[in-house]
Amino acid sequence: MRILVVDDSEDGRDITEAMLLAAGYEQVVTAGSAHDAYRALGIGASSADPVTVDLVLLDIVMPEVDGIEACARIRNDPRYASVPIIMVTALGDTASLGNAFIAGATDYITKPVDRVELLARVRSALKLKAEFDRREAREAELTRLASGSGDRRASNWIDRSTGLFVGEMAEAYLLADVNFPPGTETSIIALAVDRLCVQLETGKAAESGIMARVAAAVRAATASVGVVAAIYRDGLIVLILPDQSRASAMKLAETLRAAIAGLRISNPEAIAAHHATASVAVVTERVNGAGRIHLLTRAIAAVSDIAATGGDRVVPQCA
Repeated sequence: MRILVVDDSEDGRDITEAMLLAAGYEQVVTAGSAHDAYRALGIGASSADPVTVDLVLLDIVMPEVDGIEACARIRNDPRYASVPIIMVTALGDTASLGNAFIAGATDYITKPVDRVELLARVRSALKLKAEFDRREAREAELTRLASGSGDRRASNWIDRSTGLFVGEMAEAYLLADVNFPPGTETSIIALAVDRLCVQLETGKAAESGIMARVAAAVRAATASVGVVAAIYRDGLIVLILPDQSRASAMKLAETLRAAIAGLRISNPEAIAAHHATASVAVVTERVNGAGRIHLLTRAIAAVSDIAATGGDRVVPQCA
């Protein structure tokens, strides 16, 4: 993670850089003005090669070009549309701060910079950037896989241990507009057995048939519902419900969660219960083919968040 510190004060740059280096952030670049920042970022340069910057700390009060104008110009470059920009502002300068957020700032810290506050804001911003990068990479991979021209034999679309479709089948299905009535809502359910990672890594999950039993419960719960159910290599199960409302999807998700708990599968990795439980995310929206892939990635990302906060819950994701 590379951090760019922009401040016309040499002392300010040195102090901020020292705090970041001491905290383990080794790739810190500094700039003494907005123009120096543009050069470091390659903005306005003839080269269109992307520059690896994951966070910008930007002082508001600078000569010639202030931080607000610099923030707007950095944000307008497509390469930095998702890069967090933390403004550094004098305490009580609410008017400038408001303009900074309009220009695209993500967060702010006040001067004199407090080490604890600085590191807390930096950690939070970099965590959000990493999550955005992971989701963007996943969406690109899903689109590539689903739109590719590889082998389409039916045997390659079925997971042998569970009988469910492989994940790529769900992705290809989502991209085909013919599967979705125009103007209707699409619901996607993502389901993960809580704390199953250790058993999957050691092969114990396959040996004990855990995922086969979970898949059987999923098929039984969805037997009377028109869904496409698929499983990924890490055990994540996704269900696609064309023309289904959020209420219907939530009802099915609760049925699935209860069905898995009802299997009473022993799970030594469980915390809150002695048996396997499930984290379930539900997303519903009116979207097109590419948008449905984004819907899928949102559901997948949400499941890990649910599991990290205790699991054994169904959580709807808002648009």
